[in-house]
Amino acid sequence: MGMRKLSLGLVALGANLASTAGSVSETLNAAVNILHEEQHITITAISRFWLTPADPPGSGPDYINAAAAIVTSLSAGQVLSRLHQIEADFGRDRSGGRWSARVLDLDLIAMDNVIQPDMATLSRWINLPRQAQLREAPDQLILPHPRMQDRGFVLGPLAEIA
Repeated sequence: MGMRKLSLGLVALGANLASTAGSVSETLNAAVNILHEEQHITITAISRFWLTPADPPGSGPDYINAAAAIVTSLSAGQVLSRLHQIEADFGRDRSGGRWSARVLDLDLIAMDNVIQPDMATLSRWINLPRQAQLREAPDQLILPHPRMQDRGFVLGPLAEIA
């Protein structure tokens, strides 16, 4: 039985509402601990916690954001499924719409140098006008994350662990 190759991944973490685990920072710490205990995911670096204003401005309480570097034998889709399960376990409610306040947000930002599903789809989402971003969400995993270059709350923590 062959070993599956290991991939390097980047995960953005954020929250601005308390959860069953406690305060926002307690929630992020608990999520990091769960992620770190995953059988097929190893955290190799974690940024400090950054306090950042909600975007768009006035849309909710300030966020606490962080970034983690991981090594995994899972596929990108499997990692994303696990991140969504962790969010759900903390009570993440996706009914509030795009960019709503949340108890936990775990985003897969990148895996190795993978472009998924293809360059044309990635380019479409990168170039989507902001008004359209409020209405439209991809129905599939897109890598690298098409909004990361627009988000200081992702880039700052990523730069810290780079």
